[in-house]
Amino acid sequence: MEDTINNSSLLNFSSLKSVPLILQAEVAECGLASMAMVASFYGHQLDMPAMRKRFSANLKGMNLQQLIDVGDSLGLASRALQCPIDDVHKLATPCILHWDMNHFVVLTKVSGKGNKSTFSINDPAVGKRTLSADEFGKHFTGICLELTPTNKFEVKQEQARMKFTQLWSSMSGLKSGLVKLVALSLVLQLFALMSPYYMQWVVDEVLVSFDEPLLTVLAMGFGLIVIISTVTNAVRSWLILRLSSLLNMQMGVNLLRHLLRLPMNYFESRHVGDIISRFGSLAQIRERITTGFVETLVDGVMSITVLIMMALYSLKLTAIVLGAITLYTIVRLVLYRPLHQATEEMIQSSAKEQSSFLENIRGMQTIKLFGNESQRQGIWQNRYAEVINSEIRLGRLNISFESFNKLLFGLENVFVIYFAAQMVMFNSLTVGMVLAFIAYKGQLTQRFANLIEQVIQFKMMRLHLDRISDIALTSQEANREGSVQIKNGDSKGALTLENICFAYSDEDAAILNKVNLSLNAGDSIAITGPSGAGKTTLMKIMLGLLQPTSGKVLLDGKDITHIGLKNYRKQIAAVMQDDTLLAGSIADNISFFDPQPDFAKIEQCAQLASIHDDIGKMTMGYNSLVGDMGSNLSGGQLQRILLARALYQSPSILYMDEATSHLDTDNEAKISEQIQHLSMTRIMIAHRQETINMASKVYRLLDGELTDVQLTK
Repeated sequence: MEDTINNSSLLNFSSLKSVPLILQAEVAECGLASMAMVASFYGHQLDMPAMRKRFSANLKGMNLQQLIDVGDSLGLASRALQCPIDDVHKLATPCILHWDMNHFVVLTKVSGKGNKSTFSINDPAVGKRTLSADEFGKHFTGICLELTPTNKFEVKQEQARMKFTQLWSSMSGLKSGLVKLVALSLVLQLFALMSPYYMQWVVDEVLVSFDEPLLTVLAMGFGLIVIISTVTNAVRSWLILRLSSLLNMQMGVNLLRHLLRLPMNYFESRHVGDIISRFGSLAQIRERITTGFVETLVDGVMSITVLIMMALYSLKLTAIVLGAITLYTIVRLVLYRPLHQATEEMIQSSAKEQSSFLENIRGMQTIKLFGNESQRQGIWQNRYAEVINSEIRLGRLNISFESFNKLLFGLENVFVIYFAAQMVMFNSLTVGMVLAFIAYKGQLTQRFANLIEQVIQFKMMRLHLDRISDIALTSQEANREGSVQIKNGDSKGALTLENICFAYSDEDAAILNKVNLSLNAGDSIAITGPSGAGKTTLMKIMLGLLQPTSGKVLLDGKDITHIGLKNYRKQIAAVMQDDTLLAGSIADNISFFDPQPDFAKIEQCAQLASIHDDIGKMTMGYNSLVGDMGSNLSGGQLQRILLARALYQSPSILYMDEATSHLDTDNEAKISEQIQHLSMTRIMIAHRQETINMASKVYRLLDGELTDVQLTK
């Protein structure tokens, strides 16, 4: 029986209800993000961590049928349509549109008809956008997906959002530091409350009676208050600096520690600039925890105190000030949503610009060889223009609000002085009292404005928390720690694969299908096969970088998930196709920045990798500096240093994925001959016949199956 459509859930009586914006973090999850937006609109509140947990998506993205299947799982009935642009206004919104032939967006609203139409979309890669008919037509492919809830659709909350309290619980010394900060801030504010009395007493008491001794006493007393206040402020500033620095260190280290322990697919599915941008959100959160939290608390307490003191002077004047503050608060809250959207767009555009910039730097050789400097400049320039435009939009909002702010409180000041002067003329207030009231009024408006601003900033902090949560709430690499301990050097190097199957997602065809392999300690094998057959994928499973869909990898008869990946990787070493050097000396890289490097072993490994003579010809020898892009090393030299780095680990199994593809046959033969005498198992992925001939066994991977090949030399 077909699912019936739950019509009552489609009725939207609230004009304030809008489609939430959910941004994608991974390169190819626009489909999941779009579906999450539609489901959230109808009441099933989802975010990207929840969607990733329920549905798997690979780096190739999703097609329309897969998107329909996801909708069906959520209880949403799908209707795929081919719709000309003139009929888009007839679609039931929100609906998902196919965009630029490789992307999905959510259509939220269509205004007007014909060429004067405007289309509002939620783009999971960019943010909220409003496009003209011409601009919309350039991107829309004509394919759309309408979604309506069925009787299986559930209205519920299913979001894994990071909470502010999670930051508090993981930081030592935070609470005590904040208590001290609040205490010092309150002392400072008490001193500030006393200062208006100085002017009032001087005007009303000293000037009227020409009492010079009283003036001297008042000057000395309030001068002492200024000195104490200055010292207190200096201590408070030092405490803020110390607390901010400690928090910055703790938060940064904790987040990086977690980041380094995430699975490889996290990094493979995200842009570098986006990860850097998310990490940069720590600064905003640190600011809110320290000064932001304290200022909010102190400003709230002092606003009430100052308000009471003002009321003691005049309820009429206080009511005028309260009216202005209330109007200020309403306008500030009304502007929160566009401010939030503009800030979110600025963060997103900045991350994209940073990714484009890093891409240009890393690909500089390719850019120059193809003569595409101008094209790449244009691409980055467009990204940078988006950043500037988002800053302009944010600036416009701030300028509008600041102008309103000045007008509002300027008029408030005019009215307060007008009515205060009348009260002086009718002997309701003295001149000194008016001066004191105006001083308190200035304190109240400043404190209340700061209070509202801090509240807004705390609400805006959700943006940064959500960005950091993409790192912090992602599960660490599975099976890092194990129950079976193997000491370094105790592993024999026997490897077994049992019925290994692997697919990148549930909808994809299996890349590996029941792969079995049994290697004795000291075996040397080569795995061959056409490009794209899954050889590197198989090696990544052996290395524990990918988890097989089913099956086991055994080291010396023990499951590597029981050994623990951290312990397992201490027994092995690998040279992969895309390996890089890190910034440091050649010796640092060979020893992989060992805090107590064995220089004799470094030299021995370099000799085994046939790179020792090349290093000796360099001006600084093993102290020659290299970077992550290889400095002036040739491809062959780079590969040999990477091989020396792997050998330095004294592995029981050495994995090599095209590790000698840049070497001449003489050097490759020399290295192979020298490594053969080492007691380790060698597993090579190779295409060149010379490399294949160096193995004692050859296997071919084709159509997901691994078969033994008769070796001919």
